[in-house]
Amino acid sequence: MKTPNTETSMTPDQFLAALAALGWKQSDFCRKAGVTKQTPSRWANSLTPIPAWVPAYLGLLLELQRLHTAYLVPPKAASNEG
Repeated sequence: MKTPNTETSMTPDQFLAALAALGWKQSDFCRKAGVTKQTPSRWANSLTPIPAWVPAYLGLLLELQRLHTAYLVPPKAASNEG
């Protein structure tokens, strides 16, 4: 049986930047990921390492947001000034 990879490639700053890019607070992440309210605070303050699933989870959400914007949000109408 393989030992789970406990290393993370996400820094606390990257974690907070990903939340900001999604327009989320730490409490939003807690509700959506099913973690306690103290957990993201510990990650953001470098008290505990960020598990490997977190960058994968946030990366997926950021990609969904990008695709939504690229393909589902109507483009803004050009200004008719002239």
